[in-house]
Amino acid sequence: MTLRRNLLRLLCTALTALPATSMLAATTSADPGAGIPGFYQQPEPLPVGNPGEVIRSEPVSLTLSVPTFSGPMPGTATRIMFHTTDTHTQPAIATGLILHPRNPWKGPGPQPLVAYLSGTHGQGAQCAPSLQIPGFIQYTPPLDVMAEYELPFLYALLLGGYQVVVPDYQGLGTAGTTAYLNPIAEAHVAIDAVRAAQQLGDPATATGPVLFNGYSQGGQAAGAVAEQLAAYAPELNVKGVVLGAPPVDLRPLLDHLEGGLLIGVSGYILNGLEANYPEAAQQLSTLINPAGRTMMNAVANQCSAETALRYGLHRSSEWTTSGLPLSRVLDDNPVTAGILDDLRLGQHAPSVPILLIIGDNDDIVPAAPARQLAQDWRQRGATVQLVQTNLPTILPGSIIGHGLNLLTTFFTTTLDWMHDRLIES
Repeated sequence: MTLRRNLLRLLCTALTALPATSMLAATTSADPGAGIPGFYQQPEPLPVGNPGEVIRSEPVSLTLSVPTFSGPMPGTATRIMFHTTDTHTQPAIATGLILHPRNPWKGPGPQPLVAYLSGTHGQGAQCAPSLQIPGFIQYTPPLDVMAEYELPFLYALLLGGYQVVVPDYQGLGTAGTTAYLNPIAEAHVAIDAVRAAQQLGDPATATGPVLFNGYSQGGQAAGAVAEQLAAYAPELNVKGVVLGAPPVDLRPLLDHLEGGLLIGVSGYILNGLEANYPEAAQQLSTLINPAGRTMMNAVANQCSAETALRYGLHRSSEWTTSGLPLSRVLDDNPVTAGILDDLRLGQHAPSVPILLIIGDNDDIVPAAPARQLAQDWRQRGATVQLVQTNLPTILPGSIIGHGLNLLTTFFTTTLDWMHDRLIES
C-alpha cells in the first residue's frame, strides 16, 4: 500500500507539473552554454567488443527537483556506455543509466532487472533519458525545455526494490542521428543495455529475471524486443514484456498525428530514414520540399517539447513536394514503402508473456493497429493480455489522452502485472 500511495502522489505531481513545464524550467534552467558531458564522446577508434559489453561507466547524482518531492531519489545511478548493433546489425555504441534501489528487494525470487524503454524525448543529443533523469528538468533558452515525464514510474520501481536500466536510443547522447521509431535498432539497444547492466551488477543476479516495459516509442521498442529476443538474446531470463500505446505501423501513426501538437515528430522519422537507409535518402531528396527540409534540419537538434511548440498544429502536406500527406507520399513510393513494411511490428511471435495497453482516446498513437497486433500475435501462439483504458477523448491532438493513459492505466497496471510474472516463475 505504501508503494501505491507514493506512486499516486507522484502521478498527481506529474499531472500538475507537466502543463507548467515552462514555468518550472525558468527556476531550474541550466547554463545555456553547457554542452553534452565528455562521457558521451564516442571513443575513436571504436573499441572492439561484443554487444552489451561496457565501454565506460561513471556514478551519477540523482536529485528529484519536483515540488513536494525535492531531494534525493530512492536510489543511486550509474551512467554507462556499451556496445550494441545498429539497424543493419553493424557495430555501434549507445549510452544509458542504471538505477540501483536503496530499498532491498522483498518480492519473490532474486532481485529482478527492469529495462524501462522511454517514450519520445526528441532527437537532439541533450534529450537523452540518461541526461534528463538525474535533474528532472532541463532548459536552454528560448524553447529547449524538457521534463522527464516518466520519472514517477522510475521512482516507484526504485521504492519497490527493482533494479532498473534506462537505455538511450542510438544517437541520443552519442554521436549520429537517432533511428527514431526504428524497432530493429531500438530492440538491439534495449537488449544490450540489459546485458551491460548485468555485467556491472551483482554476479549472483547476472542471470536473474528480466522484465521489459515501455510506452509510446518505448512501447514500440518493447514490442520489438519481444519479437527479437529469441534470435538476438536467447540467454536472457525474460519473464514478460509490457508495451503501452506502441506505434505498430508508421503509416497510421503519421495520419493520426496530422494537425496535432506532435506532427513535428514526423521530421524525426524522416531524419531516421535518411540516416539509416541510403536508398530512402535518395528518394526523400525529391519527395520533401524546401520547407520540409528546413523542418527536418531544425528538429534534428530539438527535444519533443520544442518540436511541439515550433511545429505543432501543422499538416505534413506543407512539407512534401506533391502537397500530399506524408503517409501517402511514403506509401506511394516503392522504396520507402518497403522500408515501412520492414519497420512494422507483428512479423514475429513473441516467446514471452505480453501485456499490451491501449486506449481509443489516445490522440498520438492510434489504438486500432495495436489491437490488431494483439490478435496477430495470439494467432502465432503468443500469450497476450490486452488492457484498454476506456477513458474519454479530451481535446484531440493535444497529447492529453496519450499522457493520461500513461500516468494512470499504464503505470499502475504495469506494476501489478510484473509482480505477478515473478510469482509465476
